[in-house]
Amino acid sequence: MKIITVEEHFTDPRIVHTAEKYGGATATEGLPEKVRQAYNGMRFTGERLTDVDKLRFDFMKAQKVDMQVLSYTGPVSDQVPAQEAVKICRQANDILAEIVSRYPTRFAAFATLPMADPEQAAQELERCVKNYHFCGALITGTWQGKFYDDPRFFPIFAKAAELDVPISWHPEFPDAKIQNYYYLSQAYSLQTGMQFATAGFGWHLDVGLHMARLVLSGIFDKLPNLKFISGHWGECVAFMLDRMDQIMRPQTTGLKKKIADYYRENVYFTPSGILSKEMFEYMVKVFGADHIIWALDYPYIPFDSCSTDWLLNANLTEEQKHLIAHKNAEKLLHL
Repeated sequence: MKIITVEEHFTDPRIVHTAEKYGGATATEGLPEKVRQAYNGMRFTGERLTDVDKLRFDFMKAQKVDMQVLSYTGPVSDQVPAQEAVKICRQANDILAEIVSRYPTRFAAFATLPMADPEQAAQELERCVKNYHFCGALITGTWQGKFYDDPRFFPIFAKAAELDVPISWHPEFPDAKIQNYYYLSQAYSLQTGMQFATAGFGWHLDVGLHMARLVLSGIFDKLPNLKFISGHWGECVAFMLDRMDQIMRPQTTGLKKKIADYYRENVYFTPSGILSKEMFEYMVKVFGADHIIWALDYPYIPFDSCSTDWLLNANLTEEQKHLIAHKNAEKLLHL
């Protein structure tokens, strides 16, 4: 069975070095200095991220993966001036395009976009899709504290809908005020608080809220063809949709449909390495196998937690397995 995975990360030392000259993400401003330093250590730039000729292929062979859709693991810092952000993103996308051209049957790519300049971001998405046949774009976090339901970002989503390519979400550090208020505590260790604020829970809730806010903004009524990919089984929100629809009905939201309807029609989900039988069964039952795409979150998920065999041995029909393993990705991403 062909296997395509869509949340598989890459970086290049040249891009990291250029972005870091501007000081790092503003999300860590306002945190204790020892927390900021520890987060800087989390910006992993080791060989598993940068190598595409050996280590990545070894992993793909072990996990029976035929194709990875590559994406840059971190955003261009939101402290980078807009003009420089445009240059960095173009360079980053050119590097990815060269890799895909070397291995066209093994890799595809999502563009990274200069969110500091939405008009330029829309143009960069168009350049990458039309010139390089990229599959869409990956965006992360917020931009200088702004969620993407802010009207200034609309041109990016309008361009994605026009080009018929999806936008894929990836978590990023929550704002420092949120971390300090919700997650960091003297009642447990700093390491526990940092994990709670980020990959253990916090940044998943943060990006889940981002998707929900866009739904509530009415973006899918304006752009019914727009599609998103939401990892980690919908970043917490997928399990609250019944409650959201119970309380926030169309007569109060002003939307044409229920919130859950937009998720079922416009959002695709990936496990991102969270291999929970119960969560998997829930997602297939509620959203259908035709809206789930396989992803292993290389190289961040512990390798002993990765298992394509888990999908191949799941209690699904053969057609459902084919949909999740490759057919949904091929259709959505025009592969």
